[in-house]
Amino acid sequence: MPLAYAHVAIPDSAIPSASDPHMQHVLDTYASETNKVATVWRQFRDDDLGFTPHPRSTTVGEIFKHQLLSERRFFGEFLGAPEPAPNAILPAAFTAAAAADRLVELALPRLPFLAQQESAWWLEVRPFFDVQRSRAWIFWRRVLHTAHHRTQLTVYLRMMDRSVPATYGPTADVKFEGADATYSVEAAGRK
Repeated sequence: MPLAYAHVAIPDSAIPSASDPHMQHVLDTYASETNKVATVWRQFRDDDLGFTPHPRSTTVGEIFKHQLLSERRFFGEFLGAPEPAPNAILPAAFTAAAAADRLVELALPRLPFLAQQESAWWLEVRPFFDVQRSRAWIFWRRVLHTAHHRTQLTVYLRMMDRSVPATYGPTADVKFEGADATYSVEAAGRK
């Protein structure tokens, strides 16, 4: 039996169809990555928001805030998507659950906006910090940035001796039938 996630913030039924079918993977990936981040964030309690494994490391709460604010910046400034004002991004009462809910609330309206964009829009070059990049490149940089911080938080969970949820497949804490993790040369050689 495949893995069934305990919580799915954005179900497949909420993902619109892309006007350019070649770009459907963008919508599917963005919804999936948002689900993964929300799943990880839901593992933290409010008293964990100040946790940091080292004085020079970012706290859990700071990572949540950075994710919410920087995603707004990527979509608004770099991609040119309509976004709420920066001062409307963070939840008024900043709790772990409120941050996870806000992540999803902000992601949902981005999906129909992205769905209506044609190939030419994705290929248009835009300013990205001090360089010029295509919107497609900027979007995928956002996905990688998000995955980086999600991974950072899963390490924090492990350091806190907490269960690490499955995101791309099984973890030491979550197993499921049919999983075939590649930990051997034999597995890597399967066709």
